[in-house]
Amino acid sequence: MAGFFSRLKQGLSRSSARLNAVFVKRQLDDETLEELEDELIAADLGPAVAGRIIEQFREKSFGENITPEEIRQTLAAEISRVLEPVAQPFELDSSKKPHVVLVVGVNGVGKTTTIGKIAHQYHQQGKSVMMVAGDTFRAAAVEQLQIWGERTGSPVIAGKPGGDAAGLAYDGLKRATEEKADLLLVDTAGRLHNRQALMDELAKIIRVMQKFDPSAPHSVLLVLDATTGQNAIEQVRVFRDLVNVSGLVVTKLDGSARGGIVVALAEQFKLPVHLVGVGEQAEDLRPFSAEDYARGLVGDTKAE
Repeated sequence: MAGFFSRLKQGLSRSSARLNAVFVKRQLDDETLEELEDELIAADLGPAVAGRIIEQFREKSFGENITPEEIRQTLAAEISRVLEPVAQPFELDSSKKPHVVLVVGVNGVGKTTTIGKIAHQYHQQGKSVMMVAGDTFRAAAVEQLQIWGERTGSPVIAGKPGGDAAGLAYDGLKRATEEKADLLLVDTAGRLHNRQALMDELAKIIRVMQKFDPSAPHSVLLVLDATTGQNAIEQVRVFRDLVNVSGLVVTKLDGSARGGIVVALAEQFKLPVHLVGVGEQAEDLRPFSAEDYARGLVGDTKAE
């Protein structure tokens, strides 16, 4: 886990570097606090969280000789407090055979790769996994899933290019139920959140699966790209209203200067953040830790 924290911290370094420029000022006067608030907002924590954190600093009435490390630790503690309630690991419901997970999100956020990584991790735990290549408009997405399927010995349900994703999802659910699979992961096309026709198709996938199992899907994971910053907030709002999102996966933290967006999402939506990604390997997708994330965001040098 230390290796993962190092990569997380490195991934968040573009955000923490700007905050660290403020930390070098040894006195937390009004001007410095204002500057720190601006940087927190620039890192996409959002005005509400940034304002509350700054108020906490004012109330603590730090002395003139505060060290940058003390500021960092206090800031990390405040951020961790916001994140702690949403840091919930993703868990399969063993009473469901299969536990059906619908994976949604806009173009390019890494849905297909995320599905492959989740399949790999559960395969490593001895669980039986099946995948549905529901992004029928993108041949590369189908091929990607088939590669992950071969790696993990997990069957992939795929159809004709441009075929009916809802019918595929139904077939996948039927087969996974017959074979008593532990987990069924359903990929979907990269739906632009302002394209109503594509969103309607997503609703159809759910409707059709529910004809076979009224309780499906059991989880709806929304994948977000950390580099999109505030756009992620609008994506959560739209997808949550349409498909009852149950949890979030945040990818590409290794390339983001807007790492604070996870804090803004936690504050605004209170949705569980199950997993975060900091690289291409299967091991680079890990359960979300509020403390590790907060320490990485402020560039904490302790307990590496």
